Amino acid sequence: MKQIKLLVVVTVLFLSFSANAQVKIGHINSDELIASLPETKAMQAELKKLSQTYDTEYKIQQNALQAKYLKYGKEQESKTEEENALRQKEVQDLQRKLQLYAQTADKELQQKQQDLLKPILERAQTAIQDVAKAKGIKYVFDAAPGKGLLVFEGDDILAAVKAKLGVK
Repeated sequence: MKQIKLLVVVTVLFLSFSANAQVKIGHINSDELIASLPETKAMQAELKKLSQTYDTEYKIQQNALQAKYLKYGKEQESKTEEENALRQKEVQDLQRKLQLYAQTADKELQQKQQDLLKPILERAQTAIQDVAKAKGIKYVFDAAPGKGLLVFEGDDILAAVKAKLGVK
């Protein structure tokens, strides 16, 4: 329904513009552009390194928890019920801490990705606007899959934007 409304609005705009003047329309695959930028590759490398750091720490904590669990399991027969209850609570607390660590690491990784991606997106947007202005293009549609490409006839400005950004 939303796409139909958008299509109707775009059609009305095209009809009104075609009556007044010829409007240049362009399209670009923003996903391809962003993926081709060196900053994106650097971002991915940094995120991979950070993710590996979190994974390593998680595995260390998980192994320590597993070792403690096995140790307490073997010593269970020789301990009192109170000691076993305390040990069980300790293991449960460690499990909760491990789950919390995993959740926190995921959130921090997502935040880091957003922080690193923001200037890349802003740089790409500025370059797209500059190229569109230089070519006299009034509307640029995103040709990336799922982003709502409405027109195929416009100029594809991906190469020009890459050139503006110094990307091959």
